[in-house]
Amino acid sequence: MTSTEMLGYLEDNREKGFLQQAFEKNGVVRIEFLTTALHLTKKDIAPAVGLQRDAISKKNRLVSPRTQLRLSQLIQILNRVLPWMGSAPAAWAWYRSQELPGFGGQTAEQLVKSGNADAVINYLEEVAGGGYA
Repeated sequence: MTSTEMLGYLEDNREKGFLQQAFEKNGVVRIEFLTTALHLTKKDIAPAVGLQRDAISKKNRLVSPRTQLRLSQLIQILNRVLPWMGSAPAAWAWYRSQELPGFGGQTAEQLVKSGNADAVINYLEEVAGGGYA
């Protein structure tokens, strides 16, 4: 899939979760798809999920359980906020900069880095279900 095709796909499937194509058939995150969708580099993504750059640039580390978990959590979070933000880059900007109520002013990025991605995911599920932020 070319970059243009990928961006068209993302636009057409925004409601279904923009990263439904982010996984290989075996469940491994397709890092190239993720970087293209977000208009970022591997160097940008790794520290934003609490990983060293080598964790996503070296094939043997990319498939490690810890790396896959962090990337999968990022995808879950971005998928949840995408309909509210309107675009993948805007969802990324929200992830990096929006302080979350009830978490001491921390952003989703800060919480994911500290191993609290599940708290972010649960918070977003509650908000999506009509709960208060």
